[in-house]
Amino acid sequence: MKYRVSHTTVYRYSDPVPLGHNETHLTPRRCARQECPGNQLLVQPSPAIMETWTDYFGNLVSFFALEEDHEALTVTSTSTVDVFEPICPLPAATPAWESVRDALAEARDAESLAAVLFRFDSPYVRRHPRLAEYANVSFTPGRPLLQAALDLTGRIYREFKYDRTATRVNTPTLEVFENRRGVCQDFAHLQIACLRSIGLAVRYVSGYLLTDPPPGQTRLVGADASHAWLSLYCPGAGWLDLDPTNNQMPRLRHVTIAWGRDYGDVCPIKGVVIGGGQHTMSVAVDVVPMT
Repeated sequence: MKYRVSHTTVYRYSDPVPLGHNETHLTPRRCARQECPGNQLLVQPSPAIMETWTDYFGNLVSFFALEEDHEALTVTSTSTVDVFEPICPLPAATPAWESVRDALAEARDAESLAAVLFRFDSPYVRRHPRLAEYANVSFTPGRPLLQAALDLTGRIYREFKYDRTATRVNTPTLEVFENRRGVCQDFAHLQIACLRSIGLAVRYVSGYLLTDPPPGQTRLVGADASHAWLSLYCPGAGWLDLDPTNNQMPRLRHVTIAWGRDYGDVCPIKGVVIGGGQHTMSVAVDVVPMT
């Protein structure tokens, strides 16, 4: 599938902002299941400084600085993305999950050593015995890794309610677990915490999901959404994507932007400003298939 993706964020301030520094993760990654032939980042008003680099996780990061008074800021990322069908192993053919856990604990090869980073606590994801207990309902002794992970994905999908009002960006994962409510970011963090709590390596993935309008309605421009899921390390197969919000393995409808330990590593836009008073933010995402 080939997509044209646009992501527009607008900030409006009650007072002028004389200085603002911002960092973005808005450029789709180039990876095994995806290519990004083109990307343009447009910032209004025009920044005094704009730089781009690749971060520790291999994501493309853009930084810009505004050094003149402004009462509004518009950031638009426009990309062309090719998404390919991933090659996934049969769930029952993946190794027993305990063997993966033990291999990571004694990692020596380069691939496993790179994955080990994603076994530990991070600012938004903390391991906990209660989460290990919840995961172990799916991860029974000797069960194949992907088979168990898909079972856990399905349980989160069935047992947790999608609720935009239930959480904030920094809501602790254990609180999400107790209240059984949240959004895609929360469900990704929760499943990551469960899997890390039993010794597995899991990373957080940010991106977009192509959505369909309700039957009989036309597709609305800007109605698609930023999305989040996770990726589980499996020796021999690499990283396997899982989407607990939709109970599926991402394929052609998921566009990957960035990955890291948790949301904090891949936040679409973050920064600091001087002044500004109160502010509002609006976001519009459009994922359009190209023929």
